[in-house]
Amino acid sequence: MFDVNYMSEYSKPVYFLADVHFGVSSGSREFRKRELFLALLQEIESRAYALFIVGDLFDFWFEYRHVVPRGYHQILAALERAVRAGVKVTYLLGNHDFAVADSFSSDLGIAVVPDDFEFEYAGKKFYLYHGDGLAQHDAGYRIMKKIIRHPISKGAFRFLHPDLGFSLASFFSKKSRDYTGAKNFGEVDGMIALAQRKISEGCDYVIMGHRHIPAHTPIGSGAYINLGDWMKHFTYAVFEDGRMKVMSVADGVSQQIFSS
Repeated sequence: MFDVNYMSEYSKPVYFLADVHFGVSSGSREFRKRELFLALLQEIESRAYALFIVGDLFDFWFEYRHVVPRGYHQILAALERAVRAGVKVTYLLGNHDFAVADSFSSDLGIAVVPDDFEFEYAGKKFYLYHGDGLAQHDAGYRIMKKIIRHPISKGAFRFLHPDLGFSLASFFSKKSRDYTGAKNFGEVDGMIALAQRKISEGCDYVIMGHRHIPAHTPIGSGAYINLGDWMKHFTYAVFEDGRMKVMSVADGVSQQIFSS
């Protein structure tokens, strides 16, 4: 698990990103996404104290006992290099990569967190959550989330041949994105409501993903930050020198778009 006792490391930045969705596209689009991501990991490896992946690194990820999805060896190798360089990498699971088992923790040394997570760094308190299931009119998804994450459901999925299982998962992943994009989730923003509550409880930063739109919303003495995505906006956040910055590399060069 993530070590919160790092008083001597306050001079180093902490990085946050979400919704990369590797595997959602193909060809030049996937190549560009991978190259920009690998370039960021090189930066993180050389200067960061920690990296938090706040869900949906992959558009689908499922581990059979002896089989993991192919095509991501460069990503996994780069993450392992960052860990070996001393970067504390923590992976919060989202709604597309919920079936991560033990390969990340056992093989790569990455801490895996199934839901939300809180930690303190440099006198600031952070609350992290992918953000799925918070919408006002999304009770159906909250029920479905409990079903698909249940160990029995995961065990049953393992009886499918990987080729069939991954094909079905890709189909339903697309359906999920179409559903999310078309649904009216109500007037109350569940992410903002949770951020307001956590900040009232003493958190300084509430950081989420899932929505795929980068945002920085001051709330009282703190701020709600949505990390955007790595498909259109290519955004991430960095906490450094007591400030939180939301950055974009959409043009191949890191540019600050929000700060506090």
